[in-house]
Amino acid sequence: MTVSAPPAPSAPAVAPSRGSRFTGAAANYIDERTSISGLVKELGRKIFPDHWSFMLGEVALYSFVVILLSGTFLTFFFQPSMTEVVYNGSYVPLKGMQMSAAYSSTLNISFDIRGGLLFRQIHHWAALLFIAAIGLHMLRVYFTGAFRKPREINWVIGFVLFILAMAEGFTGYSLPDDLLSGNGLRIIDGLIKGIPVIGTWISYLLFGGEFPGTKVVAMFFSIHILLLPAILVAALGAHLLLMVINKHTQFAGPGRTNDNVVGVPILPIFAAKAGGFFFVVFGVIVLIASLFTINPIWTYGPYDPSPVSAGTQPDWYIGFADGALRLIPPGWEFVWLNHTWSFNIIVVILVLPIFLAAVAFYPFIEGWITGDKREHHIAQRPRNAPARTAIGAAGVTFYAVLWAAASSDLIATHFHVSIEGVIHVLQALVFLGPIIAYIVTKRVCIGLQKKDREIALHGFESGRIVRLPGGEYVEVHEQLSDYERWRLVSFDEYEPLMIRPNAQGRITTAQRTRAALSRWFFEDRIMPVTKTEIEQQHH
Repeated sequence: MTVSAPPAPSAPAVAPSRGSRFTGAAANYIDERTSISGLVKELGRKIFPDHWSFMLGEVALYSFVVILLSGTFLTFFFQPSMTEVVYNGSYVPLKGMQMSAAYSSTLNISFDIRGGLLFRQIHHWAALLFIAAIGLHMLRVYFTGAFRKPREINWVIGFVLFILAMAEGFTGYSLPDDLLSGNGLRIIDGLIKGIPVIGTWISYLLFGGEFPGTKVVAMFFSIHILLLPAILVAALGAHLLLMVINKHTQFAGPGRTNDNVVGVPILPIFAAKAGGFFFVVFGVIVLIASLFTINPIWTYGPYDPSPVSAGTQPDWYIGFADGALRLIPPGWEFVWLNHTWSFNIIVVILVLPIFLAAVAFYPFIEGWITGDKREHHIAQRPRNAPARTAIGAAGVTFYAVLWAAASSDLIATHFHVSIEGVIHVLQALVFLGPIIAYIVTKRVCIGLQKKDREIALHGFESGRIVRLPGGEYVEVHEQLSDYERWRLVSFDEYEPLMIRPNAQGRITTAQRTRAALSRWFFEDRIMPVTKTEIEQQHH
């Protein structure tokens, strides 16, 4: 007969604290009226790839948060007015000078408000990083083909974010009403007045009279803190929502398919990592703002239309527009119908929007040329899309030449060459540079494809020389693993579109044009290694 031991006494139940009961009740109250728990649960299951390049989008998002936080602080002290006042602040060299209230309040923020200068520099550095991160993120998306179906709309939204960020940066850059920002506004005024017939009226409406007018700072302030941030937040929300719906693209690897994303769930792993990364970005921005001066408006002085400082440069993201104006040859104007037609400005007004529109709608242009209607969730290696990569390199080169032209005067003074020589070289490069970049990039991509094909078939060189029984010396090649070989050969190869008659039995001009563009897009290509070729090589 066995006697079982008495059951161990159970631990007494611990009554929930008053705070936890209140928190639980509040959570239930909110969930019953919003069903937010379902959204959190669904969002938490989303997988975020762990490739380092996806951090570029995170840097842009966190920089925008820093901009909002620092900008809120600055808004309390800035006076968006061009009313003339006498400065009596702490900065002695400008004491007693007449200046606008906007410039005076900016000096007060810099020298009389505790932490004001640090917040000004945090705000400015974060804005520069925000635009740079968006630009690099878009380049990553472009060169890996991550803009293809079903993400074309998200590419357009991302491009709109880039344009809005530039507009937000320019309006904020123009608010202090110092000499540098005033010269930038004068360039915008010249561009507007260069528009035939209506340019003068638009300038008068914008500036509230003859430049510099009386209301541009107040109007830019409203645009900077209300209109553009609201549109940015809405576009950013739509961008993130579409990213969740369409899933992330991911680079090829084990277990990665169009239907399976490999990474970490957003909740709780990625959320914790993202929170830490936000503070890293915030800390780096604060460190840069603490150590490196940016936009020292006290050295420029208040805006006066008569002087122009030598070597004045806009923020880097506006440089391409300034450079385009500098590259136009002189004398491109004539009088017609009692109006002056300044083609040295009209050409810039036409070319830059065309260039930006081509970037914005490129996914639809490529889809029309290739006829590719499939969904894509695996990112491409840039070498496996040589035409697209070459087009991107040509576009970047075109932008870089315009950007360099904005510093033509500094290039001339630093390297002791004539300004005319710098301009002439850049004028040639703006046409020849993209062509050379396209040809060289495409040849490099095709060469890399050939190298991948050779390695996939024969392995890679080991550096070990072996003498065969017949006296011949050969180098031993190390064979690849199955995954390494698969990574080199697992890409889709497309062929030019065939011209087919339409329903009426005709071949239209649009079909011929599309077929010609398709041949150009796919004319130079390397076919991926097939399974049969690998088996034959191993045999």
